[in-house]
Amino acid sequence: MAKNPLKITDTILRDAHQSQAATRMRLEDMLPACEILDNIGYWSIECWGGATFDTCMRFLNEDPWERLRTLRKAMPKTKLQMLLRGQNLLGYKHYADDVVEEFCKKSIENGIDVVRIFDALNDPRNMEAAMKYTKFYGGIVEATISYTVSPVHDEDYFVRLACKLQDMGADTICIKDMANLLLPYDAYSLVKRLKSELSVPLHLHTHNTTGTGDMIYLKAAEAGIDIVDTALSPMANGTSQPTTESLVASLKGTDRDTGLDLEAMSKAAEHFRGVAQKLQDDGILNTKVLHVDTNTLLYQVPGGMLSNLLSQLKQANAEDKYYEVLAEVPKVRKDFGYPPLVTPTSQIVGSQAVLNVLAGERYKMITKESKGLLRGEYGELPAPVNEEVRKKAIGNAEVITCRPADLLEPEMEKYKKELGDRAKKEEDVLSYALFPQVAEKFFANRDKAPEPEKPAEPEVRVIYVQDSGQ
Repeated sequence: MAKNPLKITDTILRDAHQSQAATRMRLEDMLPACEILDNIGYWSIECWGGATFDTCMRFLNEDPWERLRTLRKAMPKTKLQMLLRGQNLLGYKHYADDVVEEFCKKSIENGIDVVRIFDALNDPRNMEAAMKYTKFYGGIVEATISYTVSPVHDEDYFVRLACKLQDMGADTICIKDMANLLLPYDAYSLVKRLKSELSVPLHLHTHNTTGTGDMIYLKAAEAGIDIVDTALSPMANGTSQPTTESLVASLKGTDRDTGLDLEAMSKAAEHFRGVAQKLQDDGILNTKVLHVDTNTLLYQVPGGMLSNLLSQLKQANAEDKYYEVLAEVPKVRKDFGYPPLVTPTSQIVGSQAVLNVLAGERYKMITKESKGLLRGEYGELPAPVNEEVRKKAIGNAEVITCRPADLLEPEMEKYKKELGDRAKKEEDVLSYALFPQVAEKFFANRDKAPEPEKPAEPEVRVIYVQDSGQ
């Protein structure tokens, strides 16, 4: 037994397929491997939150709450983990505290153990309610630092933030390197420093977009990181996480030996290879996402944001302006007070950069979201903003300096009334609160009287079993 085994969170059921296949893995694709996953000995399995909630209802005609309950039953031994956007929950706006409380309560009741809570601006006030209610209802609070690179985001900044989150009641602290910008020796230095300052376990999340993920984890392991996120090989690397099996094999026989069973992982991977192939055949998993893209290191723009910029320019017949837009992104980011580039700030900064270039004049047109960011609607920005740009965007409007959610009235009763008897259970109200139009369409399909089943033909059944990888 290793002196200090490295613990592993596997992301195969959430971030791996969110990063590579637009979150399109179905519950039926997951269940055949759940018993194996449950017996591997992971610290946790990330299986919910992020984009899964929206995608379940919008594209897969699945109830996200039912998915969670089913996974909980299928994996009784392992902690189940989710990703939560602080006061935004799983949506794209701030919700009132009563909605945050109810969401945290129901997530834990339905099977979640670990709630990873982050805020796009690293504003602890936007994480406060989710942390408090997760703890109150018995969940493990994993408070998160969104890692980024800028003149204000130095090591001291991240250490101060981590200590603040620990004081607020975090059970673990996560360094979330969503754009794969954290370089290996910087990871060693940051982890070493945080380990000396914190008393709670430290968790590290990265991707392999720029090809540095495995090196980051090795250096972090040397520095004493407690837990890392990896993905089983069929959906690892590229825009996803580094490979679980490779890291487990690399640490074997060292004092950071994970003690996890590579043979069991191989069996689980065999199943997910079939799932990945099916997603590829359906045109959902694009093999381009498996390639290393070092542009992120050059432009500090996450891979997903690069593809968004290209898409916007294509729609405007202005693909030749791509490098102009890339050069504009850091300028807009500086004007906006250096927000980390993660949902939703990556979309806000990117769209504004595109408009600045296409209009031929900076800030001639300003998006509603840019105005909201500059007004303080999303929380406190990491650095002072360009006051000329702010004046151009919001005129003499008052800047919000309090916690933005303090300006919101309780909302749960309003959502309950709006939904009325279409809510079959309490969780339906939360689904509606987060994604009203998507949920209404989903409920309408779900509540239709089912057609009488026809007797299954033997040939059809055989094909179905092969397709689902059983």
